[in-house]
Amino acid sequence: MTEPMQLRDRTTRGSKRFGRSRREFLRTLGISAAAAPFALSLPSLGWAGSNVGNPKKRIVFVFSPNGVIPKHFWPDNKGADYDVKRILEPLAGFQSRMTTLHGVNNQIRGDGDGHMRGIGCLLTGIELFPGDVQGGSDTPAGWSMGISVDQKIKNHLQANEQTRTRYGSLEFGVMVPDRADTWTRLSYAGPNQPVAPIDNPYQMFDRLYGKTHDRELLGSVLDGVVDDLRRLKKVVSSEDYQLLEDHLAMVRKVESDLKIERESIQRSSEQETKDLGHAVPELTPNVEEENDNMPEITRMQIELLTSAFRSDFARVATFQITNSVGNPKMRWLDIDESHHSLSHEPDSNAEAYEKLIRINTWYAEQVAALAKRLDETPEPGADGSMLDHTTIVWTNELGKGNSHTRNNIPFVFVGDGLGFKTGQAMEFGGVPHNRLLMSFLQAFDCPQESFGNPDFCGDGVLSDLFA
Repeated sequence: MTEPMQLRDRTTRGSKRFGRSRREFLRTLGISAAAAPFALSLPSLGWAGSNVGNPKKRIVFVFSPNGVIPKHFWPDNKGADYDVKRILEPLAGFQSRMTTLHGVNNQIRGDGDGHMRGIGCLLTGIELFPGDVQGGSDTPAGWSMGISVDQKIKNHLQANEQTRTRYGSLEFGVMVPDRADTWTRLSYAGPNQPVAPIDNPYQMFDRLYGKTHDRELLGSVLDGVVDDLRRLKKVVSSEDYQLLEDHLAMVRKVESDLKIERESIQRSSEQETKDLGHAVPELTPNVEEENDNMPEITRMQIELLTSAFRSDFARVATFQITNSVGNPKMRWLDIDESHHSLSHEPDSNAEAYEKLIRINTWYAEQVAALAKRLDETPEPGADGSMLDHTTIVWTNELGKGNSHTRNNIPFVFVGDGLGFKTGQAMEFGGVPHNRLLMSFLQAFDCPQESFGNPDFCGDGVLSDLFA
């Protein structure tokens, strides 16, 4: 295998020789448009940003709904000797790289019910516009009045050529209802500009690696992508060679899933057509038939997020599992009731209480799965793993479901990407969460005098958070 520096010099000279066009160089190698976005991100081809002296910083906001059970979530002990409670046990392996933030409150008031303000103000730190979406209580409301912190970070990174990426940010979803309202939107590009998450892994694959019109066509495109990636193996460094191997495995897994899905759909359609005597109509999205696929969809989205970060398609992401007032039935946990319905039960209902602990523990398992994938993936072009350069922020729209409080909003960090203290259980005593949003911006070298509603920003960033 050619040494990486020699190879980089060779391929950079090669790209100049072929009309000084990156895509023209790839066409000369026989690489199709479907594989080009991935190829253009390979460091050894000389077109990806260098990490030397300027390590990448990434952030991903993971959302799960309906509050937590505080007694089984928050550590009793503060500081470095904190205890890991039952809900957080799946993250125990990351205890030295994890931080819990108790005493951070969403103090935004105004229109909308608790769930609406919980998600709509969570990353924006500002009120909702008046609107016509009526919740279970309070006044109706519309979209958020401001940009969310993930999009603010994205804009900051995209403004600098050294940190600019293909997409800037990626918005993943898992079983987000197919409707546009305040309960289903976490991210905002600006006032009245909600950003819809992509909760179909195949659609996300299309976005990352080439758009297609249907899954049949995607299957044939994947065959071509596999051939293209094999060609690239001959002209990349040993580090990128391993990246290609992993990417090929991911492509083949998606291809296999597509084949199984197509065969299953064909069998079901043929059988039901025979039974009913006519073609089966298309099912409405997010009905019961999709519910039990939630663990597999989550796994696939985690794989796609890891691949996208590794390819440097984006350095900012949201990962929204269902929505505010999320109502999945976690039958794979032997729980038949919907999550939101259970969250309204009083603490004295021991059966519901136990089920809510198990539900929230499952969400913690998904955060741990993402952390594990990032931690076992070497950081391209730098030392350590991708988790060393990424901070996962796990959060929620409520502090506790049956009270609808937005005090003590769950914030758990995993990873070392932003220079925050790790291995700590921290207490902030009821500070506005706007100050935390400002701290995220500070960590990305984008300091702001305020973010969201300035009334809650006067004391500045959470300085104790920084190492």
